[in-house]
Amino acid sequence: MLTPGLYEQVISKALGQAIDGDLDNYIETQPIDTAEASKILSRYITEVIEKSLDNVIDQGGDLQAQVEVANRIVQILADATGNTEVDLLSVDARAEQLMALINKQNSIYAIQDKPKIPRPETSIARSSLFTGAIHEPQMFSELKKEIASADRIDMLVSFIKWSGLRLIIDDLRAFTERGGELRIITTSYMGATDVKAIEELHRLPSARIKVSYDTKRTRLHAKTYVFYRESGFTTAYVGSSNLSNEAISSGLEWNVKVTRKDLPETIDKIAATFESYWNSSEFEYYAEDQRERLARALKAERYHEANNAEAFTLDIAPYAFQQEILDRLEAE
Repeated sequence: MLTPGLYEQVISKALGQAIDGDLDNYIETQPIDTAEASKILSRYITEVIEKSLDNVIDQGGDLQAQVEVANRIVQILADATGNTEVDLLSVDARAEQLMALINKQNSIYAIQDKPKIPRPETSIARSSLFTGAIHEPQMFSELKKEIASADRIDMLVSFIKWSGLRLIIDDLRAFTERGGELRIITTSYMGATDVKAIEELHRLPSARIKVSYDTKRTRLHAKTYVFYRESGFTTAYVGSSNLSNEAISSGLEWNVKVTRKDLPETIDKIAATFESYWNSSEFEYYAEDQRERLARALKAERYHEANNAEAFTLDIAPYAFQQEILDRLEAE
């Protein structure tokens, strides 16, 4: 019997019979959107296939039996579409997963008899949730392993504390020294960021940092760590953890680990949003000559938070958006 409420469910034969015989409820349906049909139907079929493969085991079958069923499905799709390349997607007789490809010329791993890249304990193909529970890996431990296998990293955090950064700074240093690209966006919000942390990040080879000093216009609360992999197995952590010791170790923070393999649209949106922030005039490149400005901005923010009033400083430099206007006026 169906429970009244909202649904977004493909109507199967069984469901169709149930709603056709339901005289107690108003039924609302709509046609499957043609533009989204492949995604909607594939998600539905995935549920059907998973239940069916579980049923194979329940009936006494083994892994090989599951592989045979999976390959029959692939064959049906190849025949139905007339695409011979689909047949090449059938599961190999070895019934194994590829876990890594390591270049034999890689100076880090070439000297090892059985080279192995550190990998996160959580899947890089299935999304998951971190809640700070005892049985879960600590977030900083996962971040260290994500860094080790990433090709490019983007970080978007409200504030960066040295207490948190020190847990992963050696990993970030090794990452940048092997040519990895690191981009970081942060703010002076609440005066919580440590200048020492920003300075240490600035010293890393190829690391680029952008800071928002205008927290009245830019109240950035998002916390995102994105690990791009050229293999296609990009992951991102989105949630409540700033880069502080408590937030990435023992704190009761919630963070969703999103993977490109099961949520590609979400990864694309994260990437596009980060790019829009990166290209925004609200965020300015941090350089050596910005240290004093950052220190003053952080002090002003702490004063404001402590006194719940506007802080007064001698820094009267125009904000980035104001500077753009002044530049245009001067050009005219």
